[in-house]
Amino acid sequence: MHFETTDHTLRVTQLAELNSATAGAFRDQIRGSLGAGHQRVDIDFSETRFVDSSGLGALIAVHKTLCGQGGSLRILNPSPQVRQILELTRMHRIFEIVVEAPKP
Repeated sequence: MHFETTDHTLRVTQLAELNSATAGAFRDQIRGSLGAGHQRVDIDFSETRFVDSSGLGALIAVHKTLCGQGGSLRILNPSPQVRQILELTRMHRIFEIVVEAPKP
C-alpha cells in the first residue's frame, strides 16, 4: 500500500487485497495519515484482486471518519472483482466510484 498527498487529497494505491488480514491496518494507516487539510481520500482499486466483508467494514469506517470531518471517500478504477462485490453489497450507492481515463 502506498500513500500520496496532493492538495487536499490523500491517494491510496498499490492495494493487492483488502480482507480480514489487512483491513485493520488499512483503516488505521489511513486514519493516521489524514492531516488537517485533507478533504478527500481516493482509493485506487485497479490492482486489487479481492475485498471481503472486513475490507468493506474498513471502507465504511474510513467513510464515516471523513464524513465527520466534512470530507469524502472515492473509489477509483475498481477491478471487475471489486466492482462486483461493491454492486452485490450495494456499496456502490454509498461510495463515489470514478473510472479514470488510462494514462498514455
